[in-house]
Amino acid sequence: MELRSLPANAVPAGAIVVGVDGSDHSDAAVAWAADQAALDGLPLVLAHAISTLGTTVTAWSAAESAAEHVARRHPSVVVHPTTVEGDPRQVLLDLSRNATAIVVGSRGRGPVRSLLLGSVSAATARHASCPVVVVRPHHPGIVRRGVLVGADGSPASAPVLEFAFRTASQRGLPLTVMHCVWDPVAAVGTPFVVASDGSDVEDARLVLAESVAGLGERYPDVHVTQQVARGLPGPCLGQAADSMDLLVVGRRQAGVWSRAVDGDVSHDVVEHARTVVAVIPEAP
Repeated sequence: MELRSLPANAVPAGAIVVGVDGSDHSDAAVAWAADQAALDGLPLVLAHAISTLGTTVTAWSAAESAAEHVARRHPSVVVHPTTVEGDPRQVLLDLSRNATAIVVGSRGRGPVRSLLLGSVSAATARHASCPVVVVRPHHPGIVRRGVLVGADGSPASAPVLEFAFRTASQRGLPLTVMHCVWDPVAAVGTPFVVASDGSDVEDARLVLAESVAGLGERYPDVHVTQQVARGLPGPCLGQAADSMDLLVVGRRQAGVWSRAVDGDVSHDVVEHARTVVAVIPEAP
């Protein structure tokens, strides 16, 4: 395989960008990104940041290995490796301005072993200009039940629901749309409880039904379950996501007052969820 590194300012606009560094966590991110690039028909950029602790040789070795992985998995996906000097967080944030999505691995808890893991995934998810997918460690033996999306029915959350419906449709997965009624008392002793009664619950169900009605018509192949829970949004979504293939959450625009399902939920689940997490910038 013959590869030529592209300068960062020459990577194709609209590509999916994945951070690579040769680690197992990075390989998992490359696999997810390659699958999505094949589904979307988009090029894939393999981005490696060279810091003062790295060398061009090791960076290129990581890129070559990732490219070979993609070629075996999806031969039709066009791959563009790029190596850029700088902090990995800033490199990915710069690339996010013209990307369709950024995909990164996450080490979970424990000592930092990679420049593209740990704080990099959190910083990218919090500040990127496009959706960010964080491929977190999870138990491979768990039977998973599709896509889970946190929603509050507001107009700003429309891009979040759109991403969840489209991904569920592309990957042939069922979709659970969850609204969490903020209730710290209910959260005591258990992360969340499925809500069954109360005027606030009925209001939430109506708003949820209205917010997904149009998307249900656009994606008739997606089997949708709507669920209202009581508790704190982060723990609600985090626990429910343990048995899911993907968790989708929104990230509010800077300066927008926190709403019930947003708050610091995206940061919470990126740090603690045990599945793949997609963080979607909400509409202004």
